[in-house]
Amino acid sequence: MALVVFVGSLLGVMALGLPIAFALLVSGVALMFYLNIFDTQIIAQNLISGADSFPLMAIPFFILAGELMNAGGISKRIVRFALALVGHIRGGLGYVAIIAGVLFAGLSGSAVADTAALGAILIPMMVKAGYNRNRSTGLIAAGGIIAPIIPPSIPMILFGVTSGVSITKLFMAGIVPGILLGIILAVCWWLVTRRDQLEVLPRQSAKEIWQAAREAFWALLLPVIIVGGLRGGVFTPTEAAVVAAFYALFVGLCIYRELKVRNLFHVLVAASKTTSVVMFLVAAAMVSAWLITVANIPSIVTDVLAPFIEHPLVLLLAINALVLLVGTAMDLTPTVLILTPVLMPIIEKAGIDPVYFGVLFILNCSIGLLTPPVGTVLNVACGVGKIGMEDILKGIWPFLLAETLLLLLLIFFPSLVTVPLEWFTTGH
Repeated sequence: MALVVFVGSLLGVMALGLPIAFALLVSGVALMFYLNIFDTQIIAQNLISGADSFPLMAIPFFILAGELMNAGGISKRIVRFALALVGHIRGGLGYVAIIAGVLFAGLSGSAVADTAALGAILIPMMVKAGYNRNRSTGLIAAGGIIAPIIPPSIPMILFGVTSGVSITKLFMAGIVPGILLGIILAVCWWLVTRRDQLEVLPRQSAKEIWQAAREAFWALLLPVIIVGGLRGGVFTPTEAAVVAAFYALFVGLCIYRELKVRNLFHVLVAASKTTSVVMFLVAAAMVSAWLITVANIPSIVTDVLAPFIEHPLVLLLAINALVLLVGTAMDLTPTVLILTPVLMPIIEKAGIDPVYFGVLFILNCSIGLLTPPVGTVLNVACGVGKIGMEDILKGIWPFLLAETLLLLLLIFFPSLVTVPLEWFTTGH
Protein backbone atom coordinates (compact mmCIF):
# COMPACT_ATOMS: atom_id res chain seq x y z
CA MET A 1 0.00 0.00 0.00
CA ALA A 2 2.91 2.36 0.75
CA LEU A 3 4.10 1.95 -2.84
CA VAL A 4 0.64 2.79 -4.16
CA VAL A 5 0.45 5.91 -1.95
CA PHE A 6 3.88 7.12 -3.09
CA VAL A 7 3.45 6.46 -6.82
CA GLY A 8 -0.19 7.60 -6.85
CA SER A 9 0.50 10.91 -5.12
CA LEU A 10 3.60 11.56 -7.25
CA LEU A 11 1.84 10.92 -10.56
CA GLY A 12 -1.29 12.73 -9.40
CA VAL A 13 0.40 16.03 -8.58
CA MET A 14 2.61 15.77 -11.69
CA ALA A 15 -0.57 15.41 -13.76
CA LEU A 16 -1.78 18.68 -12.19
CA GLY A 17 1.32 20.40 -13.56
CA LEU A 18 3.24 20.79 -10.30
CA PRO A 19 7.04 21.00 -10.85
CA ILE A 20 8.75 17.68 -10.18
CA ALA A 21 10.68 18.92 -7.12
CA PHE A 22 7.47 20.01 -5.39
CA ALA A 23 5.77 16.80 -6.55
CA LEU A 24 8.49 14.82 -4.76
CA LEU A 25 7.86 16.80 -1.56
CA VAL A 26 4.09 16.26 -1.82
CA SER A 27 4.54 12.51 -2.34
CA GLY A 28 6.87 12.46 0.67
CA VAL A 29 4.26 14.25 2.80
CA ALA A 30 1.62 11.76 1.59
CA LEU A 31 3.85 8.90 2.75
CA MET A 32 4.36 10.59 6.11
CA PHE A 33 0.61 10.85 6.65
CA TYR A 34 0.17 7.21 5.61
CA LEU A 35 2.89 6.11 8.05
CA ASN A 36 1.48 8.46 10.73
CA ILE A 37 4.84 10.17 11.26
CA PHE A 38 4.13 13.63 9.88
CA ASP A 39 6.71 16.10 11.16
CA THR A 40 7.89 19.25 9.37
CA GLN A 41 11.33 18.84 10.96
CA ILE A 42 11.82 15.62 8.97
CA ILE A 43 11.23 17.53 5.74
CA ALA A 44 13.55 20.39 6.71
CA GLN A 45 16.35 18.13 7.95
CA ASN A 46 16.30 15.93 4.86
CA LEU A 47 16.14 18.94 2.52
CA ILE A 48 19.27 20.36 4.14
CA SER A 49 21.16 17.06 4.38
CA GLY A 50 20.15 16.19 0.81
CA ALA A 51 22.07 19.16 -0.57
CA ASP A 52 24.85 19.02 2.05
CA SER A 53 27.18 16.64 0.20
CA PHE A 54 30.78 17.19 -0.88
CA PRO A 55 30.49 15.09 -4.09
CA LEU A 56 27.46 17.16 -5.15
CA MET A 57 29.69 20.24 -5.30
CA ALA A 58 30.93 18.85 -8.61
CA ILE A 59 27.60 19.66 -10.24
CA PRO A 60 27.68 23.50 -10.03
CA PHE A 61 31.33 23.59 -11.13
CA PHE A 62 30.78 21.31 -14.15
CA ILE A 63 27.72 23.38 -15.11
CA LEU A 64 29.80 26.56 -14.76
CA ALA A 65 32.56 24.98 -16.86
CA GLY A 66 30.04 24.25 -19.62
CA GLU A 67 28.76 27.83 -19.62
CA LEU A 68 32.31 29.18 -19.71
CA MET A 69 33.18 26.91 -22.66
CA ASN A 70 30.25 28.13 -24.72
CA ALA A 71 30.96 31.78 -23.92
CA GLY A 72 34.72 31.39 -24.42
CA GLY A 73 34.67 29.96 -27.95
CA ILE A 74 35.72 26.43 -27.01
CA SER A 75 32.57 24.85 -28.48
CA LYS A 76 33.01 26.68 -31.80
CA ARG A 77 36.59 25.47 -32.24
CA ILE A 78 35.64 21.84 -31.62
CA VAL A 79 33.09 22.04 -34.45
CA ARG A 80 35.70 23.61 -36.76
CA PHE A 81 38.14 20.81 -35.99
CA ALA A 82 35.54 18.12 -36.73
CA LEU A 83 34.63 19.92 -39.97
CA ALA A 84 38.26 19.91 -41.07
CA LEU A 85 38.51 16.15 -40.41
CA VAL A 86 35.33 14.76 -42.01
CA GLY A 87 33.47 17.66 -43.63
CA HIS A 88 34.47 16.45 -47.11
CA ILE A 89 32.95 12.97 -46.69
CA ARG A 90 29.49 12.22 -48.13
CA GLY A 91 27.08 13.14 -45.34
CA GLY A 92 30.08 14.72 -43.63
CA LEU A 93 28.17 17.27 -41.56
CA GLY A 94 26.38 14.39 -39.82
CA TYR A 95 29.70 12.84 -38.86
CA VAL A 96 30.85 16.28 -37.73
CA ALA A 97 27.82 16.41 -35.41
CA ILE A 98 28.66 12.98 -33.98
CA ILE A 99 32.37 13.66 -33.48
CA ALA A 100 31.63 17.06 -31.96
CA GLY A 101 28.99 15.41 -29.73
CA VAL A 102 31.58 12.96 -28.37
CA LEU A 103 34.10 15.76 -27.81
CA PHE A 104 31.48 18.05 -26.23
CA ALA A 105 30.48 15.18 -23.90
CA GLY A 106 33.99 15.19 -22.47
CA LEU A 107 33.61 18.86 -21.62
CA SER A 108 30.18 19.63 -20.14
CA GLY A 109 28.36 16.46 -18.98
CA SER A 110 24.97 17.96 -19.84
CA ALA A 111 22.83 16.55 -22.67
CA VAL A 112 20.66 19.67 -22.88
CA ALA A 113 23.65 22.06 -23.06
CA ASP A 114 25.40 19.97 -25.73
CA THR A 115 22.25 19.67 -27.84
CA ALA A 116 21.58 23.41 -27.69
CA ALA A 117 25.17 24.39 -28.50
CA LEU A 118 25.64 21.89 -31.34
CA GLY A 119 22.18 22.48 -32.79
CA ALA A 120 22.64 26.24 -32.95
CA ILE A 121 25.89 25.84 -34.90
CA LEU A 122 25.25 22.82 -37.12
CA ILE A 123 21.54 22.62 -37.98
CA PRO A 124 21.57 25.81 -40.12
CA MET A 125 24.70 24.54 -41.89
CA MET A 126 23.14 21.12 -42.55
CA VAL A 127 19.89 22.56 -43.90
CA LYS A 128 21.79 24.96 -46.17
CA ALA A 129 23.80 22.02 -47.55
CA GLY A 130 20.61 20.15 -48.49
CA TYR A 131 20.26 17.84 -45.48
CA ASN A 132 16.78 16.89 -44.31
CA ARG A 133 15.94 19.22 -41.39
CA ASN A 134 13.97 16.60 -39.44
CA ARG A 135 16.71 13.99 -39.71
CA SER A 136 19.49 16.48 -38.97
CA THR A 137 17.72 17.73 -35.86
CA GLY A 138 17.07 14.15 -34.79
CA LEU A 139 20.77 13.32 -35.13
CA ILE A 140 21.81 16.35 -33.06
CA ALA A 141 19.34 15.30 -30.33
CA ALA A 142 20.50 11.67 -30.40
CA GLY A 143 24.14 12.77 -30.19
CA GLY A 144 23.33 15.02 -27.26
CA ILE A 145 22.72 12.08 -24.92
CA ILE A 146 26.35 10.98 -25.24
CA ALA A 147 27.08 13.69 -22.64
CA PRO A 148 25.55 11.81 -19.65
CA ILE A 149 27.66 8.72 -20.49
CA ILE A 150 31.18 10.07 -21.09
CA PRO A 151 32.88 11.78 -18.12
CA PRO A 152 32.32 14.30 -16.69
CA SER A 153 28.70 13.16 -16.38
CA ILE A 154 26.34 15.05 -14.08
CA PRO A 155 23.79 12.15 -13.94
CA MET A 156 26.58 9.77 -12.92
CA ILE A 157 27.49 12.11 -10.06
CA LEU A 158 23.85 12.03 -8.92
CA PHE A 159 23.72 8.23 -9.22
CA GLY A 160 27.00 7.85 -7.33
CA VAL A 161 25.88 10.11 -4.48
CA THR A 162 22.47 8.42 -4.22
CA SER A 163 23.75 4.84 -4.45
CA GLY A 164 27.10 5.14 -2.70
CA VAL A 165 28.92 3.82 -5.80
CA SER A 166 32.34 5.28 -6.64
CA ILE A 167 31.87 8.25 -8.99
CA THR A 168 35.41 7.83 -10.34
CA LYS A 169 34.65 4.22 -11.34
CA LEU A 170 31.39 5.30 -12.93
CA PHE A 171 33.27 7.91 -14.96
CA MET A 172 35.84 5.38 -16.14
CA ALA A 173 33.14 2.81 -16.96
CA GLY A 174 31.30 5.31 -19.16
CA ILE A 175 34.15 6.04 -21.59
CA VAL A 176 33.84 2.99 -23.89
CA PRO A 177 29.99 2.88 -23.95
CA GLY A 178 30.02 6.61 -24.81
CA ILE A 179 32.40 6.01 -27.73
CA LEU A 180 30.29 3.02 -28.84
CA LEU A 181 27.27 5.31 -28.81
CA GLY A 182 29.06 7.63 -31.22
CA ILE A 183 30.07 4.72 -33.46
CA ILE A 184 26.58 3.23 -33.65
CA LEU A 185 25.14 6.67 -34.49
CA ALA A 186 27.71 7.04 -37.29
CA VAL A 187 26.74 3.63 -38.73
CA CYS A 188 23.06 4.54 -38.50
CA TRP A 189 23.69 7.92 -40.17
CA TRP A 190 25.52 6.18 -43.04
CA LEU A 191 22.59 3.78 -43.51
CA VAL A 192 19.89 6.46 -43.60
CA THR A 193 21.79 8.92 -45.85
CA ARG A 194 23.59 6.61 -48.27
CA ARG A 195 21.16 7.39 -51.11
CA ASP A 196 20.69 11.11 -50.40
CA GLN A 197 22.09 13.74 -52.74
CA LEU A 198 24.01 15.92 -50.32
CA GLU A 199 26.40 18.80 -50.77
CA VAL A 200 29.96 17.83 -49.93
CA LEU A 201 32.31 20.41 -48.44
CA PRO A 202 35.76 20.90 -49.99
CA ARG A 203 38.49 18.65 -48.63
CA GLN A 204 40.74 20.50 -46.21
CA SER A 205 44.46 20.51 -46.84
CA ALA A 206 46.87 19.07 -44.28
CA LYS A 207 47.83 22.64 -43.37
CA GLU A 208 44.18 23.61 -42.75
CA ILE A 209 43.58 20.48 -40.66
CA TRP A 210 46.69 21.25 -38.62
CA GLN A 211 45.52 24.83 -38.14
CA ALA A 212 42.08 23.63 -36.93
CA ALA A 213 43.76 21.14 -34.59
CA ARG A 214 46.00 23.88 -33.18
CA GLU A 215 43.00 26.14 -32.55
CA ALA A 216 41.10 23.29 -30.85
CA PHE A 217 44.11 22.02 -28.88
CA TRP A 218 43.24 23.78 -25.63
CA ALA A 219 39.63 22.60 -25.87
CA LEU A 220 40.66 18.99 -26.58
CA LEU A 221 43.13 19.02 -23.69
CA LEU A 222 40.42 19.37 -21.03
CA PRO A 223 38.97 15.80 -21.27
CA VAL A 224 42.55 14.46 -21.15
CA ILE A 225 43.23 16.44 -17.97
CA ILE A 226 39.99 15.26 -16.32
CA VAL A 227 40.30 11.56 -17.20
CA GLY A 228 44.06 11.50 -16.60
CA GLY A 229 43.72 13.23 -13.25
CA LEU A 230 40.94 10.91 -12.09
CA ARG A 231 42.72 7.76 -13.25
CA GLY A 232 46.02 8.87 -11.72
CA GLY A 233 44.39 9.79 -8.42
CA VAL A 234 45.53 13.41 -8.72
CA PHE A 235 42.07 14.73 -7.83
CA THR A 236 38.57 13.59 -6.92
CA PRO A 237 35.55 14.12 -9.21
CA THR A 238 34.62 17.22 -7.19
CA GLU A 239 38.12 18.64 -7.51
CA ALA A 240 38.06 17.75 -11.22
CA ALA A 241 34.99 19.96 -11.61
CA VAL A 242 36.82 22.91 -10.05
CA VAL A 243 39.81 22.27 -12.32
CA ALA A 244 37.48 22.16 -15.36
CA ALA A 245 35.82 25.47 -14.42
CA PHE A 246 39.13 27.23 -13.79
CA TYR A 247 40.62 25.80 -16.99
CA ALA A 248 37.63 26.93 -19.09
CA LEU A 249 37.85 30.41 -17.50
CA PHE A 250 41.58 30.66 -18.19
CA VAL A 251 41.33 29.47 -21.81
CA GLY A 252 38.35 31.73 -22.56
CA LEU A 253 39.92 34.84 -21.01
CA CYS A 254 43.64 34.46 -21.70
CA ILE A 255 44.11 32.16 -24.70
CA TYR A 256 41.09 32.44 -27.01
CA ARG A 257 40.18 35.86 -25.52
CA GLU A 258 36.54 35.54 -26.58
CA LEU A 259 35.30 35.58 -22.99
CA LYS A 260 35.18 39.14 -21.66
CA VAL A 261 35.24 40.10 -17.99
CA ARG A 262 32.01 42.06 -18.48
CA ASN A 263 30.28 38.84 -19.61
CA LEU A 264 31.24 36.82 -16.52
CA PHE A 265 28.24 38.05 -14.54
CA HIS A 266 25.80 36.69 -17.15
CA VAL A 267 27.70 33.38 -17.32
CA LEU A 268 27.58 33.02 -13.52
CA VAL A 269 23.85 33.83 -13.43
CA ALA A 270 23.09 31.25 -16.14
CA ALA A 271 25.12 28.59 -14.32
CA SER A 272 23.46 29.49 -11.00
CA LYS A 273 19.96 29.13 -12.44
CA THR A 274 20.70 25.66 -13.82
CA THR A 275 22.45 24.62 -10.60
CA SER A 276 19.55 25.77 -8.41
CA VAL A 277 17.08 23.66 -10.38
CA VAL A 278 19.24 20.53 -10.12
CA MET A 279 20.14 20.99 -6.45
CA PHE A 280 16.55 21.64 -5.38
CA LEU A 281 15.56 18.44 -7.19
CA VAL A 282 18.31 16.56 -5.33
CA ALA A 283 17.25 17.97 -1.96
CA ALA A 284 13.56 17.18 -2.55
CA ALA A 285 14.42 13.68 -3.75
CA MET A 286 16.36 13.00 -0.54
CA VAL A 287 13.17 13.63 1.46
CA SER A 288 11.37 11.02 -0.64
CA ALA A 289 14.37 8.67 -0.49
CA TRP A 290 14.38 8.74 3.32
CA LEU A 291 10.65 8.04 3.48
CA ILE A 292 10.94 5.31 0.81
CA THR A 293 13.43 3.58 3.11
CA VAL A 294 11.26 4.06 6.21
CA ALA A 295 8.21 2.71 4.34
CA ASN A 296 10.28 -0.32 3.29
CA ILE A 297 9.35 0.20 -0.38
CA PRO A 298 12.65 -1.33 -1.66
CA SER A 299 11.70 -4.60 0.06
CA ILE A 300 8.26 -4.47 -1.55
CA VAL A 301 9.79 -4.02 -5.00
CA THR A 302 12.35 -6.74 -4.23
CA ASP A 303 9.55 -9.15 -3.41
CA VAL A 304 7.84 -8.34 -6.71
CA LEU A 305 11.06 -8.98 -8.65
CA ALA A 306 12.13 -11.93 -6.46
CA PRO A 307 11.43 -14.55 -9.19
CA PHE A 308 14.05 -12.84 -11.40
CA ILE A 309 16.82 -12.39 -8.81
CA GLU A 310 18.28 -15.84 -9.51
CA HIS A 311 18.46 -14.88 -13.21
CA PRO A 312 20.43 -11.59 -13.43
CA LEU A 313 20.01 -11.26 -17.22
CA VAL A 314 16.22 -11.53 -17.01
CA LEU A 315 16.25 -9.15 -14.04
CA LEU A 316 18.25 -6.57 -15.99
CA LEU A 317 15.90 -6.86 -18.96
CA ALA A 318 12.86 -6.39 -16.68
CA ILE A 319 14.38 -3.39 -14.87
CA ASN A 320 15.49 -1.71 -18.09
CA ALA A 321 12.05 -2.19 -19.62
CA LEU A 322 10.60 -0.48 -16.53
CA VAL A 323 13.11 2.39 -16.74
CA LEU A 324 12.40 2.89 -20.46
CA LEU A 325 8.71 3.16 -19.63
CA VAL A 326 9.32 5.61 -16.77
CA GLY A 327 11.64 7.65 -19.02
CA THR A 328 8.78 8.52 -21.35
CA ALA A 329 7.00 10.37 -18.52
CA MET A 330 9.84 11.63 -16.31
CA ASP A 331 13.04 13.60 -16.83
CA LEU A 332 16.48 12.06 -16.28
CA THR A 333 17.39 13.70 -12.97
CA PRO A 334 14.22 12.79 -11.01
CA THR A 335 14.26 9.28 -12.53
CA VAL A 336 17.78 8.73 -11.20
CA LEU A 337 16.98 10.24 -7.81
CA ILE A 338 13.71 8.32 -7.33
CA LEU A 339 14.56 4.89 -8.74
CA THR A 340 18.16 4.51 -7.53
CA PRO A 341 17.33 3.90 -3.83
CA VAL A 342 14.53 1.53 -4.88
CA LEU A 343 16.56 -0.53 -7.37
CA MET A 344 20.01 -0.72 -5.73
CA PRO A 345 19.02 -3.24 -2.99
CA ILE A 346 17.70 -5.55 -5.74
CA ILE A 347 20.88 -5.17 -7.80
CA GLU A 348 23.07 -5.93 -4.78
CA LYS A 349 20.95 -8.95 -3.83
CA ALA A 350 21.23 -10.30 -7.39
CA GLY A 351 25.02 -9.92 -7.29
CA ILE A 352 25.17 -7.51 -10.24
CA ASP A 353 28.14 -5.13 -10.39
CA PRO A 354 26.71 -1.76 -9.23
CA VAL A 355 29.11 0.22 -11.48
CA TYR A 356 28.02 -1.80 -14.52
CA PHE A 357 24.38 -1.31 -13.57
CA GLY A 358 24.98 2.40 -13.12
CA VAL A 359 26.19 2.75 -16.72
CA LEU A 360 23.17 0.80 -18.04
CA PHE A 361 20.80 2.81 -15.87
CA ILE A 362 22.19 6.22 -16.93
CA LEU A 363 22.16 5.19 -20.61
CA ASN A 364 18.56 4.04 -20.28
CA CYS A 365 17.51 7.25 -18.51
CA SER A 366 19.33 9.26 -21.21
CA ILE A 367 17.33 7.52 -23.93
CA GLY A 368 14.26 8.74 -22.05
CA LEU A 369 15.39 12.29 -22.85
CA LEU A 370 14.53 11.51 -26.49
CA THR A 371 11.06 10.08 -25.93
CA PRO A 372 7.85 12.14 -25.89
CA PRO A 373 6.03 13.73 -24.23
CA VAL A 374 8.55 14.85 -21.56
CA GLY A 375 11.84 14.28 -23.49
CA THR A 376 13.85 17.36 -22.49
CA VAL A 377 16.50 16.99 -25.18
CA LEU A 378 13.78 16.35 -27.76
CA ASN A 379 12.07 19.63 -26.83
CA VAL A 380 15.35 21.56 -26.86
CA ALA A 381 16.21 20.14 -30.29
CA CYS A 382 12.76 21.13 -31.60
CA GLY A 383 13.36 24.71 -30.45
CA VAL A 384 16.87 24.95 -31.90
CA GLY A 385 15.89 23.19 -35.14
CA LYS A 386 12.66 25.21 -35.47
CA ILE A 387 10.48 22.15 -36.07
CA GLY A 388 7.52 20.53 -34.30
CA MET A 389 7.46 17.38 -32.17
CA GLU A 390 5.82 15.34 -34.92
CA ASP A 391 8.56 16.33 -37.37
CA ILE A 392 11.48 15.49 -35.12
CA LEU A 393 9.98 12.09 -34.31
CA LYS A 394 10.06 11.28 -38.03
CA GLY A 395 13.76 12.11 -38.10
CA ILE A 396 14.96 10.66 -34.81
CA TRP A 397 13.45 7.17 -34.78
CA PRO A 398 16.39 5.38 -36.55
CA PHE A 399 18.87 6.86 -34.07
CA LEU A 400 16.62 6.13 -31.10
CA LEU A 401 16.35 2.52 -32.26
CA ALA A 402 20.14 2.28 -32.68
CA GLU A 403 20.74 3.58 -29.14
CA THR A 404 18.21 1.12 -27.71
CA LEU A 405 20.01 -1.70 -29.55
CA LEU A 406 23.28 -0.57 -27.94
CA LEU A 407 21.60 -0.76 -24.52
CA LEU A 408 20.57 -4.36 -25.26
CA LEU A 409 24.09 -5.13 -26.49
CA LEU A 410 25.57 -3.89 -23.19
CA ILE A 411 23.04 -5.99 -21.24
CA PHE A 412 23.94 -9.18 -23.12
CA PHE A 413 27.69 -8.42 -23.22
CA PRO A 414 28.65 -6.81 -19.89
CA SER A 415 32.35 -7.21 -20.67
CA LEU A 416 32.01 -4.16 -22.95
CA VAL A 417 31.74 -2.16 -19.71
CA THR A 418 33.57 -4.26 -17.11
CA VAL A 419 36.76 -5.04 -19.09
CA PRO A 420 37.49 -1.40 -20.05
CA LEU A 421 36.66 -0.37 -16.47
CA GLU A 422 39.26 -2.81 -15.13
CA TRP A 423 41.86 -1.44 -17.55
CA PHE A 424 41.11 2.19 -16.76
CA THR A 425 41.23 1.61 -13.01
CA THR A 426 44.15 -0.84 -12.77
CA GLY A 427 46.05 -0.34 -16.04
CA HIS A 428 45.87 -3.99 -17.11
